[in-house]
Amino acid sequence: MAILRFRIYFEEDETVYRDVVIRHSQLFIDLHHQILKSFEFDAKHEATFFRSNDSWQKGREISLQKYDKPYKAEPLLMAETTIGSEIKMPNQKFLYTYDFTRNWPFMVELINVSAEENPKLTYPATIRVEGIGPSQYGTKSILGDRFVDVEEKYDLSEGIDGFGEEGDGESDTGDADTDGEGEGEAAAGEEF
Repeated sequence: MAILRFRIYFEEDETVYRDVVIRHSQLFIDLHHQILKSFEFDAKHEATFFRSNDSWQKGREISLQKYDKPYKAEPLLMAETTIGSEIKMPNQKFLYTYDFTRNWPFMVELINVSAEENPKLTYPATIRVEGIGPSQYGTKSILGDRFVDVEEKYDLSEGIDGFGEEGDGESDTGDADTDGEGEGEAAAGEEF
């Protein structure tokens, strides 16, 4: 049984991608769910694939369902279409769009075909993750959701530059230094 390895690029940043392996006999709905899982998206929105050529032009549509929009040709349905049936060339490409309101664009490219299955994997599977993927509903950082907790706890939205106004609050150095001792330390501490 052929195992297909696809590289799924986030269209807006090609350094962000996921490699997914899937059996050629599995359905596009399986690939759809694996892409969402690999980019940590939920499955609440509409989606569609387009078979593509080397120039990333849209071809035949393979849709999650038939949407209320005009079609040049009836779309194939993800739940009925095997991936192998739509592979027309060795480096077959697909365009994948998730959530038509937010319009998350991905480029899907076949990068390898293997005859051997890995018995340790449950297909489809994500086998490589590169870059921090986009956040479906807001900002995402290296810290992920934990950053929101830190930001709220320490109110990081104020003093965005990290510096207060000169003379803010009380000084904790005690009495004024009248004999010149410590001036070098204060001057060195003010340089950036």
